[in-house]
Amino acid sequence: MTPTHFAFSSAFILGLLGLTFHRTYLLSALLCLEGMMLSLFIALSLWTLKLDMVGYSASPLLLLAFSACEASAGLALLVATARTHTSNHLQNLHLLRC
Repeated sequence: MTPTHFAFSSAFILGLLGLTFHRTYLLSALLCLEGMMLSLFIALSLWTLKLDMVGYSASPLLLLAFSACEASAGLALLVATARTHTSNHLQNLHLLRC
């Protein structure tokens, strides 16, 4: 395993562990998701550069576009829940209650 592969794999795993174990606030969950998407973007970009595949060169940009959409939807949900529930604790959010 190369050091770059280890770095991006460990960054993804740390983001996943942060999302799994430290889910107190919605903002921290969104930051962990963004860290995971950033590590995936960099790993996919380096993979396409390393293999010199022209057909897969649009894949990192597509992943970055989906990551931006995910971030904007997450921030919109954060603002909506902060306005209705006056906090961003994930424990206060219930699916059955509006």
